[in-house]
Order: sequence, then C-alpha cells, then structure tokens
Amino acid sequence: GLRIHEYLYFQVLSPGDIRYIFTATPAKDFGGVFNTRYDQIHLVPADPPEACGELNNGVFIQDQIALVERGGCSFLSKTRVVQEHGGRAVIIADNAYDNDSFYIEMIQDSSRRTADIPALFLLGRDGYMIRRSLEQHGLPWAVISIPVNVTSIPTYEMMQPPWTFW
Repeated sequence: GLRIHEYLYFQVLSPGDIRYIFTATPAKDFGGVFNTRYDQIHLVPADPPEACGELNNGVFIQDQIALVERGGCSFLSKTRVVQEHGGRAVIIADNAYDNDSFYIEMIQDSSRRTADIPALFLLGRDGYMIRRSLEQHGLPWAVISIPVNVTSIPTYEMMQPPWTFW
C-alpha cells in the first residue's frame, strides 16, 4: 500500500462537490493492505450504517468498498461483515460528525478472528460530508480512487477538504 506516516489517501471523483483527497489511517493489527490501486471503484454507504450484521445493500458492496459508521460493534466485526458481503475494503468513519482532526487507532478485538480486506479509519467530519453529498444528489455511492500517492502531487494542487485542517 501507499502509506506516508501511516496515512493512506483516497480521492472522491464523483460527486463533484466533494472531489477532494481524503486522509485515512489503516487498522493497526488486523485487515489486509492495498496491493492494487483502484482508479474508479464505488464507495458504498452500508445499510444499516454501523454494519454490525446482515446488510440490506450487500449486493452493492460486492467487489466495491463499503463506507461504514463507527459504533455498535468492534471495528473487526464491521470489517468481517463487509468481507462476508464480498467487499474489497472498508472505510469506517467516526460517528462523531464534528471530529475533523482526531484519528482513532483501530485494533483487534478479543475474539481471535481475522479479516483479510483492508480496513481504514476516516474522520467523522469527512464521512458525514461524503454521506451528506450522496443524499443531496440522491446517489447510492461515490466513485473513488484508492490509494492515491500524494508524494507525486504538488502541495498547491492537492484538493483537500476545506473543512479539514492538514
């Protein structure tokens, strides 16, 4: 995977009003890594958002990336639910919608289970803004590129979310 200081970056390509590069942190001690770069893959909000059990929209998550909300069960449980639905990765957004700077370290739970797909943590403000944009446009998913190598992008060209402090 393309990591800088244990951050991983992805870019929303559509919808255009959130066409920014977002920062996420990989799970500390579970989940896989990105061995492939996905230039256009769907980021599908899970239904229900916490993804602690069967997903109502699991068919749309197959071969895509799920956007999940923190809470209700362990990070590992959420990752396994998405994996069982055929997802390629999971991005777990903080459920504190005003969180625009504090990354939570996602660690293994005590169950001794494993997960093979990558699991990333996203700031609550970023997750909220992505979901809000999809709702406003009536879209079932965003189109993203992941991971993005930000070392090749000049700082002045990096499209960062205006609400996030970098």
